[in-house]
Amino acid sequence: MTMRHTISILVNDQPGVLQRVSGLFGRRGFNIESITVGQSEEVGLSRMVIVTLGDEHTLEQIEKQLYKLIDVIKVINLGSKPMVGRELALIKVKAETSERPEILGVVDTFRASVVDIGSNSLIVQVIGDSSKIDAMIELLTPYGIRELSRTGVTAMTRGNA
Repeated sequence: MTMRHTISILVNDQPGVLQRVSGLFGRRGFNIESITVGQSEEVGLSRMVIVTLGDEHTLEQIEKQLYKLIDVIKVINLGSKPMVGRELALIKVKAETSERPEILGVVDTFRASVVDIGSNSLIVQVIGDSSKIDAMIELLTPYGIRELSRTGVTAMTRGNA
């Protein structure tokens, strides 16, 4: 059964590591739905969070292949544990003066925020899980989305794990 998997990969912070990891996915025919990369808690190591689709066998193959890469230190299937996952989106919406109160109502409902106001547009920042971002985009679409920039999911296990 195809499911969405969130994988955390601890890697050496070296040039080309991102290319090798994403290349592995491409060569094996695994699609990357989203990828985020940044510093980790350890100097010299970066953390990649990748969201991909596949069954349990596919996930097992991905993990085995990742461990074959020299710069991969640790692979964690976050979906198998309680986790916190977040995404950020910046959405530039066409917003004439008459429409702004209605748009601001949507923004407040989603606990989002307006981070820029133009003469006929607003930039809305929304943070949450992917379904929250999707819902916000859907509600703002009728007003006219001029531009959309969305991060991938970043995640970690809950509690002491």
